[in-house]
Amino acid sequence: MIQKIFLALSLYLFTVSNFYAQKGVLIEAENFTNKGGWVVDQQFMDLMGSPYLMAHGMGVPVEDAVTEVLFPATGEYRVFVRTYNWTSPWHPGEGPGKFFLLVNNQPVGVALGTRGSEWFWQEAGTVDIRDRSAIVSLRDMTGFNGRCDAVFFTMDDVVPPNEPEALKAFRREYSALPEKPSDAGSFDFVVVGGGIAGTSAAVSAARLGLKVALIQDRPVLGGNNSSEVRVHLGGRINVDPYPALGNVVREIGPSLGGNARPAGHYEDHKILGVVLAEENISLFLNYRAFDVRKEGSVITSVIARHTETGEELSFSAPLFADCTGDGTIGYLAGADYSMGREGRDEFGEETAPETGDRMTMGSSVQWYSVETSSPSSFPGFRHGIDFNELNAQKVTMGEWTWETGMNLNQVYDFELIRDYGLLVIYSNWSFMKNHSSVKEDYTNRRLEWVAYVAGKRESRRLLGDHILTENDIRDHVIYPDASAPTTWSIDLHYPDPENTKHFPGQEFKSIAVHQNIHPYPIPYRCFYSRNIDNLFMAGRNISVTHVALGTVRVMRTTGMMGEVVGMAASLCRNHNTSPRGVYKKYLEELRGMMEAGVGRYEIYDQQNYNLGGTLGPWQE
Repeated sequence: MIQKIFLALSLYLFTVSNFYAQKGVLIEAENFTNKGGWVVDQQFMDLMGSPYLMAHGMGVPVEDAVTEVLFPATGEYRVFVRTYNWTSPWHPGEGPGKFFLLVNNQPVGVALGTRGSEWFWQEAGTVDIRDRSAIVSLRDMTGFNGRCDAVFFTMDDVVPPNEPEALKAFRREYSALPEKPSDAGSFDFVVVGGGIAGTSAAVSAARLGLKVALIQDRPVLGGNNSSEVRVHLGGRINVDPYPALGNVVREIGPSLGGNARPAGHYEDHKILGVVLAEENISLFLNYRAFDVRKEGSVITSVIARHTETGEELSFSAPLFADCTGDGTIGYLAGADYSMGREGRDEFGEETAPETGDRMTMGSSVQWYSVETSSPSSFPGFRHGIDFNELNAQKVTMGEWTWETGMNLNQVYDFELIRDYGLLVIYSNWSFMKNHSSVKEDYTNRRLEWVAYVAGKRESRRLLGDHILTENDIRDHVIYPDASAPTTWSIDLHYPDPENTKHFPGQEFKSIAVHQNIHPYPIPYRCFYSRNIDNLFMAGRNISVTHVALGTVRVMRTTGMMGEVVGMAASLCRNHNTSPRGVYKKYLEELRGMMEAGVGRYEIYDQQNYNLGGTLGPWQE
């Protein structure tokens, strides 16, 4: 099969349908032909309805985003811009994300992005369109994450709605896209999520002869290990009882370790190259799955939308894998799931809290600065969080410990969580550069990189036929379906007590509490849904308790999960059975595949970093 990769360049010069049925033009910001220095942020499109453009300049205004628009008629238009004052949850005043809309290089009306307390349509002003073709631009004024979702020009009295369902209908009415998604093709196995787990699942299944669709909602693969998030791999591979597991992880993982390092450390090209070399994988980058169709307890298709063009594709297959981290596909399909911490009496776990709650581990917005040969300034930034000599972080970088949102919902509050990460970084850096007693030490320091894609640790956990618990791991209970080994400690994160003293309820630093374990083989039954018949899962959304998640969540371990899931998917296809059927009837065959592995054995293992844990009874 000819290798396919869908990077989805613009489908057309941006025009809008229904020109002659209505005197209005809707421009989705992510459709801009030239995005300049603005970035596409798709992380919250399920919540606020769309990807958007963001001016992520770290305090330096970014280059204009520009597109050409064809209007249905000349004349005067009212202009509305859907935007958000992102610091409003902490500071009710004017926000820092200031930008202007320009038509033919002339500003239209008022400044945007600095007021309001939620996503809303701000009326920018009016513009006289004298030629049906015009250049529309977004001009950032601050570099502090101004954001634009869409622009609407109207000659009628139409005011775009804010209510979610009405807004969805409004977008459809003014969209140039087909009413129904296009057929993406015929597949044996659809993997949603292109992190280490999902990529490993896709590669494993493809090498065993399955026709695979790999869907990833970012332009790069690797998830938290990509150059966008920059978390290095953790855990051990090639561990008994199945030392061949991990060979795919060996192929796709970067050779250098370290969090919050320059982009090249994460070798995005390596993982992409492995995927592109597999003739049985069709790669769909920049597609976000947002809907599921099913019959009874069987998923029939997944619908995904391109994060820039808006094109929708339908993916049908007999088997699916949820490697989204958030358990998105399972959730949409009605799979049983858990979120938060179980109480101690639920599974008898020693480390669990006495009473269950909704607390999770948080998300990290990492960053670093560089020393330059000349002074570097940074704007004053005070938007609700005040730093002083006692509470400021006198550091030049922030990695995993800069963690937020433990007491918020990591799905529904995720934009707030990420934005708080940005807020504290900018606020602290502004204080250190401009007001601290050691500001001279920061004179030549420039903020070089701040992640805008947050690194998430925990949200939904889909429930399988077995729920792995702390007791399974501590007591070393080896089940018949023992599979991918976990070697990392039980590593659970909590708000840093010192940070709590200064920012009670608004912590942004964490501590890790480790309990070492012997290498433990995770039961295969944790890798498929107990109530959705054809759904696998690999990654941090597998069937475990909150405490057990502390060990299985690191990426070399999740990659091995993906390898096993790919193997099991091939058995499902070969024997016309379900994921549960593999456990009931073909477990011995799965064991043989895990012994053989699907990696390329000539690949030298260069990943001798961040192994963690201790060697257990098989290695001692």
